[in-house]
Amino acid sequence: MELTVPKNYHSLTGLIPNTRTQSMTAFESSLERDFLLLLDFDPDVEFYEEQPVKITYHDESGRRRIYTPDVLVRYRIDHLQASHTQPHLCEVKYRDDLRQHWAEYRPKFRVAQRYARQRGWRFRVVTERHVRTPYLENVKFLRAYQTIPINERYRTQFLNALSALEETDPARLLTATSQDRWQQAQMLPMLWQLIATRQVDTDLSQPLTMQSRIRLKESQ
Repeated sequence: MELTVPKNYHSLTGLIPNTRTQSMTAFESSLERDFLLLLDFDPDVEFYEEQPVKITYHDESGRRRIYTPDVLVRYRIDHLQASHTQPHLCEVKYRDDLRQHWAEYRPKFRVAQRYARQRGWRFRVVTERHVRTPYLENVKFLRAYQTIPINERYRTQFLNALSALEETDPARLLTATSQDRWQQAQMLPMLWQLIATRQVDTDLSQPLTMQSRIRLKESQ
């Protein structure tokens, strides 16, 4: 009888582009990859890096140990509306992993909290509850539009129409800018880029659809 080994979806390694450093950042699980995607999309994040520090400590038996947290995140301090200002030292773990290995992780997290506090940072454990949300699905969709070529004519049409409408949804905005269905299809990627680059505002904590409420950013 042939035995099959189930895939371990918690263990996945690879590289993703880091637009802050113009390099590649490594990840060691799909959850860590998704967390990095969120960081790269967040305009408040100034810089992030994987396995940023090695923290030396001694366990209960006096044995020397080394703990390496997953990610260090530095936030921009020039954004008045930024939700975070102090750097975050992060460990990315699945909740079931935390439950099963809490006795092993607890002393590591304690020394990391102390290490972070001494530097004016915050130590944070990030789980799928923080990462696997509708916001993540929106980020995965929108990030592909961040770097598409800008069509200035379409961009101006959208912004002018949205300024007049004040608040609407993508479907109605397209109708307001063109009655031609083929042209609407050509224009739509430019609208997604305006949302991806925060020139057009919407609630990304909810699934993004053609009926999502959109408006100009207040700073526009």
